[in-house]
Amino acid sequence: MKILVVNAGSSSLKYQLIDMDTEGVIAKGNVERIGIKGSVLKAKGNGHEKVFEQDMPDHKVAIELVLHALTDSEIGVIKSMEEIGAVGHRVVASGEYFKKPTLVDDEVLKTLEKTFELGPLHNPAAATGVKACIEVMPHTPMVLVFDTSFHQTMPPKAYMFGIKYEDYKEYSVRKYGAHGTSHKYVSQEAAKYLGKKPEQLKIVTCHLGNGSSITAVDGGKCVDTSMGFTPLDGVLMGTRSGCIDASAVEFLARKKGLNAADMVKYLNKECGVLGISGVSSDFRDLIAGAEGGNERCRLALDMFNYQTKKFVGSYAAAMGGLDCIVFTAGIGENTPQVREGVCEGLEFLGVELDKEANAGKNTGAIRDISAKDSKVKILVVPTNEELAIARETLALV
Repeated sequence: MKILVVNAGSSSLKYQLIDMDTEGVIAKGNVERIGIKGSVLKAKGNGHEKVFEQDMPDHKVAIELVLHALTDSEIGVIKSMEEIGAVGHRVVASGEYFKKPTLVDDEVLKTLEKTFELGPLHNPAAATGVKACIEVMPHTPMVLVFDTSFHQTMPPKAYMFGIKYEDYKEYSVRKYGAHGTSHKYVSQEAAKYLGKKPEQLKIVTCHLGNGSSITAVDGGKCVDTSMGFTPLDGVLMGTRSGCIDASAVEFLARKKGLNAADMVKYLNKECGVLGISGVSSDFRDLIAGAEGGNERCRLALDMFNYQTKKFVGSYAAAMGGLDCIVFTAGIGENTPQVREGVCEGLEFLGVELDKEANAGKNTGAIRDISAKDSKVKILVVPTNEELAIARETLALV
C-alpha cells in the first residue's frame, strides 16, 4: 500500500508518499506561500525535481497540485490517485479528546475543532489540510496522527499541574507534551537495535532540535516528558525559554510593558539560547562562538546541556533505572559536543560515552556511542516522523 503523509501549516504543506511494502519514500515535496502571492510547490519524484509556480489561494488547490505532481509525466510515481491507499495527517495537539491515532469521519472533524485553542498555530491548518484532502480524495481513508498521542499513557501524577483540580477539569490545563511521534519511533527503533522488546527496557529519548523535549519511556510507554501544556516548557531551546517561574513572567511583563499575548510571544521567539547568547539559535554558531572565546555562547551551551542532563537523571529516578539513552533530531543526531556535555557527569548511573565513536560522522543509521563497559547504552537514532505517521495510518486502515 502507498500512504500519503501530509503535514499542513497555516500557509505551507509538506508531504511524502511512502510505499509501505518497502517503507521507502517514492515522492516528496513542499508547498509554500498558500494564500499568499508567489505560491510554489517544490516536488521530487522519479529521480527528478520540479518546481510548480502558480496561485494557490487555499489548501484544496495545493492538494490538487500535489496530486498532479504525483501523476506528472516527468516526476510522477503513480498513474492515478486510486493508488494512494490512505492519507496520514500530522496534528500537533490532541487535548484530552484523542488518546490515539484516529480514523476521520464527520464527528471526528467536529471534535478536532475543539482542540484549536490548544494548538492555535497548527491545529486549524491541519484541519484545513484534512478537509482539502477529503474534497479531492473523498473515498480515501484519512487518519489523524497526533504529536501528543504517545504521551497519553502518562499517569496523573506526571501530567497534572499544582492548580485547583476544578480548573484542570474545567479547562483541561495539564501537561500534554510534544514530539510524541518521534519519541515513540526512536524508542522502538532502539529496542529493535538492542534485540529487545520495548517492554523490557527503560529508555530516555532526547529529541534535541530547535525545539527540544526529553521523554521517559518505561516498558514501551511514555511515563513523563519535558514539554508541558505547550511546547514552551522544559529545557531552554533555540528561541524558547523553557521552564521559568510564573512570577518571573509577570514581573518581566510589567517591567517590559507587555500584555499576556506579547509576553508569550517573547518567551517563544526571543529567548532560549538565542536570548542567552545574543548570537544565534543555531547550535553550530554557538559552538563556533564558544570555541572563539564568546562566554555567552559557552553559557548557552552549558545551560542546554545541564538542563537536558537534569531531565535524563530525573527520569532515571522516576523509572527506577535506565537501560538506554537515545539522542535524535537535528542537534541530537549531529552535535557530538552536546551529546558529550549531556552524558558527562552521569557516570554514577552507569553512563560511559565512547568519545571517539561519539565524534564519528552521522551515517544516517543507528550508532552505538557507548563505551564497552557502559552499563547504559547510548544510541544515536535518526528520527523519521513521516514513516512513523505512515505506520500508524497503515495500522488503522
